[in-house]
Amino acid sequence: MIHILYFASLRDIAGKTEETLDPNDAATVRELADFIGKTSPQLGEMIHGKKVMVSVNQDVANLDTPVRDGDEVAFLPPFSGGA
Repeated sequence: MIHILYFASLRDIAGKTEETLDPNDAATVRELADFIGKTSPQLGEMIHGKKVMVSVNQDVANLDTPVRDGDEVAFLPPFSGGA
């Protein structure tokens, strides 16, 4: 299973903090975004539009990053700030 985590405001948009997905449903982050977009169109669009940060196994990922059984995929809203 692929473990999916939603952080901060994305939790509200997704309507959940986490979920699991059969690895046969998505082979890349792009396909995962398609799957998520079926139940949360706004979040799917945000992922495709690169308006959220994506990590796979705590490494920054892009839409073409592969996802496999046992992976953890996290979606985080954009961050700003600094000194």
